[in-house]
Amino acid sequence: MDGSGPPSTPRVVGSRGRALAVMRSGKGTNLGGPGRLSSASDDTSPLLVTLANPVPEGEEVASAWWSPRTDIKASLHLLTSSYLNVLLVAVPLAFASEYLHWGATTVFLLNLCGLIPLALLLGEVTEDLAVRLGETVGGLLNATFGNVVELILSIAALQAGLYDVVATSLLGSILSNLLLVLGMSFFVGGLKYKIQHFNAVSSQTSGSLLLLSAIGIIIPTAAQRLGTTGDEEGAALVGLLAQGMPQDKILLLSRLTAVALLTVYIGYLIFQLGTHKDMFSEPGGEDAQPANLTLTAAGLWLAGITVVVAFLSEFLTGSIEEVSSTWGLSRSFLGFIVLPIAGNACEHITAVFVAAKDKMDLSLGVAIGSSIQIGLFAVPFVTIVGWVLGHPFSLGFDPFAALVLLLSVMHSAHMINDAESHWLEGLQLVVTYFVIATAYALSS
Repeated sequence: MDGSGPPSTPRVVGSRGRALAVMRSGKGTNLGGPGRLSSASDDTSPLLVTLANPVPEGEEVASAWWSPRTDIKASLHLLTSSYLNVLLVAVPLAFASEYLHWGATTVFLLNLCGLIPLALLLGEVTEDLAVRLGETVGGLLNATFGNVVELILSIAALQAGLYDVVATSLLGSILSNLLLVLGMSFFVGGLKYKIQHFNAVSSQTSGSLLLLSAIGIIIPTAAQRLGTTGDEEGAALVGLLAQGMPQDKILLLSRLTAVALLTVYIGYLIFQLGTHKDMFSEPGGEDAQPANLTLTAAGLWLAGITVVVAFLSEFLTGSIEEVSSTWGLSRSFLGFIVLPIAGNACEHITAVFVAAKDKMDLSLGVAIGSSIQIGLFAVPFVTIVGWVLGHPFSLGFDPFAALVLLLSVMHSAHMINDAESHWLEGLQLVVTYFVIATAYALSS
């Protein structure tokens, strides 16, 4: 890249905000080559973005710290830029349903609907703030807040003692991205383009990181259920099947594994944002998009949305047990299927839409990048939070869920290994997700 244009921005870190930014700007990169789509009208999502950027092209906000007039205009744009934001009416109703005791089902549904537009707003504000903070700091910010909704929801369930919901919601988020989102992206894109191409090096790196995150869960799960050694006489098989590792050692193993996975995630950020950032950058760079909000306004929006998400997550998890009993569905099904689809609805739509525009690197950045963030950051982070708060949450998950995770990671890694996709591969991934969802539904 020469010095004449703005620096390229990493694709995978902060996948939700990054994808939304491209949708908002109406620009992107064709993955079949370095060409750029020049028509914004052809590249605008009728569901996610409806209004033009409030800051004219080439014009910056007068003050980086505070500009009331511009912030009001940008805030109004933020609230009206998507048809999905109509679901914001569910937020005050969600508070009312909790404090006025409208019933568990009403509380669950209203809070679930309220989280969808909040996730979209959070992605927009995070990306806007990242523009002002620069490429490296902005990338770190996106990496931290990329899955903050899932993190807050998991911590709320952790504090409520719903350890199975924590485990299944995190694993469900990984699988919904790897199978449903990636599969729909391949399928929809493949209906329009016979063969679609994407970056081979970054996809192989992503595949190995996903496998590592699966191993980090499989090992404690296997140790908890099977153990690691036999008896003194060498009857290893008998000892292996007789009992697993004691729970206190499983907790220690999980916490040490969590620290190790977080270390790898930090190394991944350094790899992606520093030493090898050219591998994760859009070819030829991308037109710089001005920040709409000042630092103060973006910070206030970020803090406010995070607080509201925390309240809604607490209300939601508080209703899960009664909803599970009323609907006749297991908590595992609600955590594995319902919560991840609702919490990631915006980026799911984004990934499929950009795949239909033949921007497969961006689509994979949303699906695979989000899965990496959850597997290498959210899962170990929640484990360590449980350690700090005194909750015995370990990585010794349900064996069926761990097996499903491993098989799904291997299946999706095989699909992206050749850096090509078509509609039949997408159909296979979606069918795999359907089979898993059916198994969880029938287990209820």
